[in-house]
Amino acid sequence: MTTAGTVSGMISYPSDGTEVQAYLAAPPGGEGPGVIVIQEWWGLVGHVKSVADRFAESGYLALAPDLYHGVATTEPDEARRLLMGLAMPVVARDIAGAADALVERGGGPRIGVVGFCMGGSLALWSATVSAQIVAAVGFYPAMPWERMTPSWPSYAGKAAMIHCSEGDGTSSAPGIQAAVAAIRGAGGQIEVFDYPGTQHAFFNDDRPEVYDAEAAALAMDRTLGFFATHLR
Repeated sequence: MTTAGTVSGMISYPSDGTEVQAYLAAPPGGEGPGVIVIQEWWGLVGHVKSVADRFAESGYLALAPDLYHGVATTEPDEARRLLMGLAMPVVARDIAGAADALVERGGGPRIGVVGFCMGGSLALWSATVSAQIVAAVGFYPAMPWERMTPSWPSYAGKAAMIHCSEGDGTSSAPGIQAAVAAIRGAGGQIEVFDYPGTQHAFFNDDRPEVYDAEAAALAMDRTLGFFATHLR
């Protein structure tokens, strides 16, 4: 798809001997800092692709890997099953491979990552599985850290940002507090923002029952400022 000078479409990249499908959105001119966009638990759906397009419109080379390898859903029970079936070592390889793919396309050497819900946790974790990922943004991260066993010391010299909804317990939630303490303890930088009155998935404009346009716009502005500081 082409939008405002961007060029987007599906590609594949290598990951530990296999091929991963991913949606690549290139900015006008085709070059820019690389950002990995990580899906919610629904899979690589249209909303995730549209988010990648928005980053491309802002000058980033955005890559959204298909972590479910061809499966997507609109049913919560199926999404939960897909989430629980994720093999974390494979996910780590797929995300690290996405970083390599962006570097090969001129998006490096410093790669950013942003994710939502399940992907919010995976985004924050990503900085611990690839040395090239130096800036991570998690929107309302929803996976328990025990699933990923992150090596938090890898955050030394890196930076993270977390956007928290009120419906998830704000930044006071134990999982958020654990990540903040671990990243700071490793010598990483961390910014955390609360969005009063919001529900989980407030950034997803395909879900009008929870979407909050004002909070989503503010969170996007903060995310773009964060990447401008740490990737350019």
